Amino acid sequence: MRSLIDILDFSTEELDRLMDTAADIIANPAKYAEACHGKKLATLFFEPSTRTRLSFEAAMLELGGNVIGFSEASSSSAAKGESVADTAKVISCYADIIAMRHPLEGAPYVASCNATVPVINAGDGGHSHPTQTLTDLFTIRREKGRLHDLTVGFCGDLKYGRTVHSLITALSRYTGIRLVLISPEELQLPSYVRYEVLEKNRMTYTETNDLEAAIPELDILYMTRIQGERFANREDYLRLKDSYILTAEKMKLAKSDLAVLHPLPRVNEISIQIDRDPRACYFKQVANGKYMRMALILKLLEEAASNPTHVEHDDGVARVLNRYTCRNRRCITTVEQELDQIFKLTDPDAGICRCIYCEAKQRME
Repeated sequence: MRSLIDILDFSTEELDRLMDTAADIIANPAKYAEACHGKKLATLFFEPSTRTRLSFEAAMLELGGNVIGFSEASSSSAAKGESVADTAKVISCYADIIAMRHPLEGAPYVASCNATVPVINAGDGGHSHPTQTLTDLFTIRREKGRLHDLTVGFCGDLKYGRTVHSLITALSRYTGIRLVLISPEELQLPSYVRYEVLEKNRMTYTETNDLEAAIPELDILYMTRIQGERFANREDYLRLKDSYILTAEKMKLAKSDLAVLHPLPRVNEISIQIDRDPRACYFKQVANGKYMRMALILKLLEEAASNPTHVEHDDGVARVLNRYTCRNRRCITTVEQELDQIFKLTDPDAGICRCIYCEAKQRME
C-alpha cells in the first residue's frame, strides 16, 4: 500500500500512466462510472479550500464512490487537541482512502505513517502539493503535446508557493526544460529548492524581476498569487501583493501558443480580460485536476487491494534520529512534540541535514 506525499513518490513512467488513465476517463467516462462503488474517500481539510476539496469529492463521486470528511479544523477533533497520528488511525476505520490538507508542513506524511489506508497530500503549508502538480503536468501535456523541450516561466510567490516547488521538482526529471524564475527579491525560490533540484539536476534557469522582459521567450507562464496567509508580517504582504499583474498589454508580447497556468485562487495577478484569451488555461486546469485525481484514486486503491501492507518511502538517504530539533515554525513537530525528530543527511560533507517532515534545512551541530 502506497500513499502520495511528494511528487517524487511516483516515477515518471507512473506519472505517464496516470495521465494516460486521466485521458481515457475524459474519452470514456461511462467506463469508470462505478469503478469505486462501495468505497469511501475521507477529505480531511484542516484549512480552507474550494478547488482541491471539491475536486477530490467530485472525483470520487464520479467514480461511483462516497465521500465523508470535514472542511475546517474547528469542525474536527483537532480542536480538542487530537493529534494528526490519532486522526489518521481513527479515519482509517471509516474510509478506504484519505485526502488531507493541513497548514503544518509534514502533517500528511505523519498521517501516512499511521493510517492503514492510502493518504494523499492535498497540500501542507508551503511545503508540497503533489496533486496540483499532477494537474499541472497533465495540463501542459494536453496543451503542448509534450513534457520536454519547454521554456517555463514561474511568476509571483516562488518562496512560499508549494505548487511552484512541486512542479519544478517534477519538471526536473524531463529533458530540455528551461526555467525562468520571475519574482521580487523577497519571494525568490528558496535556496534548498535551487540547490537540491535545479543545481543537482543541472537544470537551466534564470532569475529576474521583469515579467515583460521574460514573457516573449516562454512556452508556459505559471502565474501565482502572493499568499497573504504565509506572511508573518502583513506590511510585507501589502507591499508585495501587486508585484505582478498579467494584462492584455503584456500578453501582446507573448508567443501565439503560450499557455498561461495558475493554481488558483486568483486575486488580481491575472486581469479578467485574459480569461477570453485562448492562451488562458487556468480553468482548463481545474477540470484536468478532477480527472487526474480520479486516476490517482483508482491507482492507490488498486495498489492497496493487492498490497495492503504499509510501504515506507525509501529515498536511500541516511537518517539521524532525535539528535536535532526542527527550527521551522511551520513544521508539524512544533505542535505535535511527541513525534520523533528525524533528519535526512542530505549533504553530510557540508554538515547539512533536512527535517524528514517539512524538509527544512539546517546545519548539523
